Amino acid sequence: MSVIINRELTVENIMWFVKWRIVLELNRENMKRIAALIAFAVLLCLGLQHLSTVLAFLGEIVGMLYPFLLGGAIAFILNVPMSFIERRLFGKAKEKQNKMAVRLARPVSLIISICFLAVVILVVVLVVAPELGNTFASVGRRIEANIPVFQKWLGEILREDSPVISWVNSIDFQPQKMLNTVMDMLKNGADGFLSSTISVTMGIVNTAMNFGIGFIFACYVLLQKEKLSVQIKKAMYAILPEKTVAYCLHACSLAHHIFASFIAGQCIEAVILGSMFFVAMTIFRFPYALLVGVLISFTALIPVFGGFIGCGVGFFLILMVNPVQAFAFLILFLVLQQIEGNFIYPHVVGNSVGLPSIWVLAAVTVGGSLMGIAGMLVFIPLVSVVYTLFREWVYGRLKKKKIRNIS
Repeated sequence: MSVIINRELTVENIMWFVKWRIVLELNRENMKRIAALIAFAVLLCLGLQHLSTVLAFLGEIVGMLYPFLLGGAIAFILNVPMSFIERRLFGKAKEKQNKMAVRLARPVSLIISICFLAVVILVVVLVVAPELGNTFASVGRRIEANIPVFQKWLGEILREDSPVISWVNSIDFQPQKMLNTVMDMLKNGADGFLSSTISVTMGIVNTAMNFGIGFIFACYVLLQKEKLSVQIKKAMYAILPEKTVAYCLHACSLAHHIFASFIAGQCIEAVILGSMFFVAMTIFRFPYALLVGVLISFTALIPVFGGFIGCGVGFFLILMVNPVQAFAFLILFLVLQQIEGNFIYPHVVGNSVGLPSIWVLAAVTVGGSLMGIAGMLVFIPLVSVVYTLFREWVYGRLKKKKIRNIS
């Protein structure tokens, strides 16, 4: 009888010990989480109390990493034409396992992409820039010549004692006088500029070094992108859980696809729209056809508002030459904008962004207020990535809860 009692007591002791160990382990895990939360809260409070120091430290870190960040941006931009050229020129040869094609595909595609961008920059600098200078000089002369005509026209319409007439008559637009004022300001500031020659030179050298390091880093990344991708994946799998790594890789793949499609499509769409304006304005004999076409190509890179900015500037330039043609230009702009919005943009850019119109407007507004034109370009694909990931999470939660057909 005593043996049985001792056995029962022993079993009960064992069960109690196991339960105690489980509770202790749970408590240890909870204590670790609580300690981590407390540490995070303390660091957050300290960071907010010394926000200027934290921002200065982050600024130093960004300054140290700036050449590599610049190189990453250059690599991302160059990767779009490089991948296209590599697929078109060497795709079939690489499928046949041609060793020479496999070896030369990447460096040749990279060199062609760099030369293409260099040619575009040279065309803008050597062709468009002089045209811009001549156009603005001509516009200045036309404005100076047309101000008396405008004053006479207002005098015929309005009364002599009208405040508008007084204000218009007080306008003294003299481009030569304005140019002389600017030259005097430059001469007066020449001494200060010469005194800071060393700092300016160092700034130029530093910028050139950053760009050079970034460009070399970008070339290395593009030439070794598959190898770098494997190395990063190995490091992530070694540090993080598999589910976290899988989700991070999915998010990165989605971001790369959306950003690349958006940038390539936006550039192609801008070139097509500018070419359409140049051809149409040349056929209908509008002035400043080349300038307005190039201007609209650049402003069309800005989503939503870019085309209207180019239209406003083009309308003003043509108005100084021929008011009737200026209003005809507005009609031409509306027609070409409809063609571009309904036929060209959906096929060129497509649904790669996958963002509803209201969120596109919100992304452009927030990005423009934070980072200017660059923010407008970056925030649309960025918000699209966040929107897609959030939508996947919502649909996953609804599927787990077996909720369907919500109306």
